[in-house]
Amino acid sequence: MKIGLELSLYLLLMATMEDPCDVETYKGVGVRLVSPISGKVSYIPSANSSIKPVVGMKFNSIEEAFTFYKAYALSSGFTIRKHTEYIGKTKGVLRYFVCSKQGFKKRRAFNSLNDKNKKGKQMRRKPSSRIGCDAHVKLRVLDGKCEIYYFKEQHNHFFVHKEDVMFLPAARRVDHVKESAIQALAAINIGPVRAFNILKSLMGGYAEVGATKADFKNYKRDLNKYIGEYDADMIVQLILNKKKHLPNFTCEYTVKEDGTLGGLFWADDVSKTNYMMFGDVVGFDATYRSNKYDMVFVPFTGIDNHNRNVTLGAAILGSETADAYRWLLRTYINTFGIPPQVIVTDQDAAMKRAILDVLPNSRHRLCMWHIWDKVTAKVGSVLCNTTDFKKRMADIVWTDSITPDEFEKQWDIILSDFGLSNHSWLHEIYGLRKDWIPAYYQDEKLSGLMRTTSRCESENHFFNQFCNPTSTLVEFYGHFESAMEAQRYEHRKNDHDTRYTEPELWSAFILEKQAAQIFTRTIFLDQQLEIDDALNNCLSISVVHLNGVSNYEIKDFLQPCSEYFKVMIRIEDMTLSCSCNRFDQFGLICRHIFYVLRVSDVKEYPKKYVLRRWTRDVVPNSSLRPEFIPEGCDKNWYEVEAIVRDIKATNDYIINRLVTNKDELSGYCDYLKSYKSKADEVEMVAPPLSRKARFASITGMEEKNEVKIRVPIKQRTKGRPKRLKSAREIAISQAVSLAGKKLRKCGFCKEPGHTQRTCGLYIQSIKRSSSSSTGQASSSSAAVDPIVSAVDPIVP
Repeated sequence: MKIGLELSLYLLLMATMEDPCDVETYKGVGVRLVSPISGKVSYIPSANSSIKPVVGMKFNSIEEAFTFYKAYALSSGFTIRKHTEYIGKTKGVLRYFVCSKQGFKKRRAFNSLNDKNKKGKQMRRKPSSRIGCDAHVKLRVLDGKCEIYYFKEQHNHFFVHKEDVMFLPAARRVDHVKESAIQALAAINIGPVRAFNILKSLMGGYAEVGATKADFKNYKRDLNKYIGEYDADMIVQLILNKKKHLPNFTCEYTVKEDGTLGGLFWADDVSKTNYMMFGDVVGFDATYRSNKYDMVFVPFTGIDNHNRNVTLGAAILGSETADAYRWLLRTYINTFGIPPQVIVTDQDAAMKRAILDVLPNSRHRLCMWHIWDKVTAKVGSVLCNTTDFKKRMADIVWTDSITPDEFEKQWDIILSDFGLSNHSWLHEIYGLRKDWIPAYYQDEKLSGLMRTTSRCESENHFFNQFCNPTSTLVEFYGHFESAMEAQRYEHRKNDHDTRYTEPELWSAFILEKQAAQIFTRTIFLDQQLEIDDALNNCLSISVVHLNGVSNYEIKDFLQPCSEYFKVMIRIEDMTLSCSCNRFDQFGLICRHIFYVLRVSDVKEYPKKYVLRRWTRDVVPNSSLRPEFIPEGCDKNWYEVEAIVRDIKATNDYIINRLVTNKDELSGYCDYLKSYKSKADEVEMVAPPLSRKARFASITGMEEKNEVKIRVPIKQRTKGRPKRLKSAREIAISQAVSLAGKKLRKCGFCKEPGHTQRTCGLYIQSIKRSSSSSTGQASSSSAAVDPIVSAVDPIVP
């Protein structure tokens, strides 16, 4: 019934059409000629006579003649190529330009049952465009001039429509503009295919791009091929050139015994300035798969005056051994001169050994989050989820308000209450308590700024937005510079917002207004909250004045503890202290001190307690990306790039001004078109750079004949997949399965959690049947104890 209805609708549609054969189909372009003698069909392009080759036409060079004939061919709907060149006896140097369809493709034997070549690779069956077309131009060169002495105009094929010319190979070209776009987008981790789609949208269509996705991908392929085995050499030379030309730029590298790159460290003048101000607490971690060789990327991360991440130098390492980290840390300290007060890492054993050897005076802090995240898996999900064990542990682990003695006392009580006094893992992390528990860092300056490697992981996520695991080292360094440019742009924007915006004041307290003028906007918002809590949530319980020193006991209604906070103030030299130690850990005054300053009628913000690292304009504004010209590269190319940027900016300005005035905009368009003929003449005289020369300008390095530093051998790094699941992940997945998913059951015993192949009952039955068949079964073997086939519980 359905088929009959569809047939009726089709017949009705055909009946409404006057003639189905009148549907317009594709027809070739060109004047069709038929020979009256042979009946042979030929075609002549219907091109403008002003661009048609004529016998006797002269040019200054072969390239100029080829450019002219190529333009004629594209306007007519076909393409050409260079053909024979030889020296004639009387006519001088002869050169032929032929139609791309000239000749025939050489046939090769093909076995449909085996479509692989001798090397075992799949053979591609590509169609050929050659059909024996004889249209061509003959030229001769005499006395430095190139002259057309023969021109055959007839082709044995029709020509391409104007709308389809963009598919012809000669009409597709990844020129300077497209190369610049590909490189600019690649710097922010946008690949060639997405770059093509972006240009298509910006230019108004596929035809306006002048190339295909395959051309964009081939360009990127050729660039990577140009880099090839010189990758490590290129990045080292590139950074060494920066060290030579940029002031205060530091670069160090090491080579392994096998000649491969072992490590590379660099830091510019901005990183050094930032380290002098923000290098008190530093964290570093490894980002995996930031390049095609799996060299680990190690950024050193600090906290700037806006409480944001700031990169204080970076490195790539070929291995994650203690020796590699020792080299890195020694280079780091030699660069900056001063070791950090506190350094935060994860529990990597190689890092720990290197820090103990190289930074003995720096306090090493382990990441609290990584240790705390293992509690459920190590102790057991039942205990953590059904009791208050984890909550009681968190109260003593994450707090800053208890002493080390109190922490040890409470730890023993908790373990005793839950029967975990002999738990091996808890005993192990308790032995490391001085490296991760905040109670043991109360005397360390600014130790509260970075408790975990979350800052480093946030920095890794930030870099991953620019980098990708398949990039070369040269490309990776370009990604790094783009990331630094973005980071410094954000810092500069935060500085601007601090200078040119005024915060809303919540009280008439004079110190609040002064704090707004001293600190950056982010830090002031923190101090404003402390001042507000001082005015509304703190109360003085007692005060004792003795020898010019006042000791207050402050009740903080926001703190769950029953103890009072002890604040000491000496007005004579404005010395302050509080038992909460907030200033020691964060470099900022706490609410308890603000309360005492208010009741003491202090009119000026204590300058002694203003850390310069939190103030405005602590570091000067610098260029987002300093420009320099590498040695061995064409300096003119960099100057041309600056002119191109100026032209683009000027063109955008004019369009924005004239976009509402159609007449003026048309006049500007006509002016630009009038310059096209002059541009064609310039290109004939000075042809564009070769692709190899452009690659040298892009990478900043010319291709070498000898490799001094070989690229690293790709190897497995720590934390790489395939990753083994932890006991915690297995427990969670099984809990989810038991709760919301029906488990697959055994086909023999019908119990969940295993298959018949691993079923104990099934195996026993096979053994019994085998014993019975051989007459060796005993009477006792007939009674088999049932085997519990449920899922084995997770044992911590």
